[in-house]
Amino acid sequence: MWRKQKGVNMSTDKYVSPLSERYASREMQFIFSPDMKFRTWRKLWIALAETEKELGLKDADGNPRITDEQIAELKAHAEDINYEVAKAREKEVRHDVMSHVYAYGQQCPKAAGIIHLGATSCYVGDNTDVIIMTEALKLVKKKVVNVLKELADFAMKYKDLPTLAFTHFQPAQPTTVGKRATLWMQELLMDLEDLDYVLSNMKLLGSKGTTGTQASFLELFDGDESKCKEADKRIAEKMGFESCFPVSGQTYSRKLDTRVCNVLAGIAATAHKFSNDIRLLQHLKEIEEPFEKGQIGSSAMAYKRNPMRSERIASLSRYVMIDALNPAITSACQWFERTLDDSANKRLSVAEGFLAVDGILDLFLNVVDGLVVYDKVITKRLMSELPFMATENIMMDAVKAGGNRQELHEKIRELSMEAGKNVKERGLDNNLLELIAAEEAFPMTLEELQETMEPAKYVGRAPSQVKEFVEEVIQPILTENKELLGLKAEITC
Repeated sequence: MWRKQKGVNMSTDKYVSPLSERYASREMQFIFSPDMKFRTWRKLWIALAETEKELGLKDADGNPRITDEQIAELKAHAEDINYEVAKAREKEVRHDVMSHVYAYGQQCPKAAGIIHLGATSCYVGDNTDVIIMTEALKLVKKKVVNVLKELADFAMKYKDLPTLAFTHFQPAQPTTVGKRATLWMQELLMDLEDLDYVLSNMKLLGSKGTTGTQASFLELFDGDESKCKEADKRIAEKMGFESCFPVSGQTYSRKLDTRVCNVLAGIAATAHKFSNDIRLLQHLKEIEEPFEKGQIGSSAMAYKRNPMRSERIASLSRYVMIDALNPAITSACQWFERTLDDSANKRLSVAEGFLAVDGILDLFLNVVDGLVVYDKVITKRLMSELPFMATENIMMDAVKAGGNRQELHEKIRELSMEAGKNVKERGLDNNLLELIAAEEAFPMTLEELQETMEPAKYVGRAPSQVKEFVEEVIQPILTENKELLGLKAEITC
């Protein structure tokens, strides 16, 4: 049986999530940290006590139940959480919320009796989950906006550079490098729209009680329903939200987790598509992701420059897309006003979905910021295929000179097949222009045909589309969110 060796560092002898160790930023890790969670619990308890005091909560003798002195004591210890006391208490009572109520009360003896007054565990648990997801969505938005900025800069820089476009990964009509980047941006823009919608509709659970009826608060406020409603409103405002869910069971609807994680899955899908394109382009030696001076691509093949960052984006993205099923199934499986089979799954799926997306967006930003474009390779590949794409223009010119369209079409088809065979079977250069020049049906010299081989003639409106999209669609978003810009991603491994 394996035993821990003497002197072995404790951090190396147990499982540690790679999302924390390798991928997610410190900022995102803090959002899902115990410190963030339990500090938020205390802020919620303070908001509850303040609200109950403001609404005139009285004791059995008609005196104010909550005093300014008690609230001041709670605020004085909002940040210095006595974790050891809470941990020891939880071993006894097996209840995390009551353990922290007890620990807080030890620090605040005057206020101990009014902490968590009228509330159920979900008051701190669920409201905190909504607050944490909201903060995490804000960080995700910040990173999405910065990726859009880098992509916009890239698109504008290369809006005029013709490149071979592909359908079915087969050569198709040319586009430009910048136009291709707008396709990545368009999908990320859709993700941002979804994210903004979800952010704008985040609501707290509020103070709903054990089954969502607010019965305990109705009792505290001597049957005054207006005060129960006002309590939700004030708690939301104190915690920075516009409102609470109007109805709930003991918990907020787990549909919210589904909605949030679907946004993350959408971002992951966009990033995955981008990473696939970069990996294919790197294979073609047209565009490469950043490769550091001392970076090793392969332990065996020293010459290799593997697209490992793009591959990591794809790998993490698959995890996030599948992870979105967890909250969907959890939501579907809740019974009546609540069951606890959501808890363990929720702790994993929501937090790790955010940590993974955080890592994906850092990689996305890093890759776009350092993309290397090999324009000569791009042009060489395009020119090797361009004669095939120019045949329609050549045919139209021949028709204008008096030729028969149907006969010319058949001639070009035959010559294209012959040129294709030269390339594929004999390994020769594309000689389609030479074949056309030698054909009497086409009244054009080889020099005249070669003059038509200007790539910019075949990219349609691509440069204009890039300019219009960036200036009319993307730039207003960047301007609106200018306070979020300026982020640089650091990749640690």
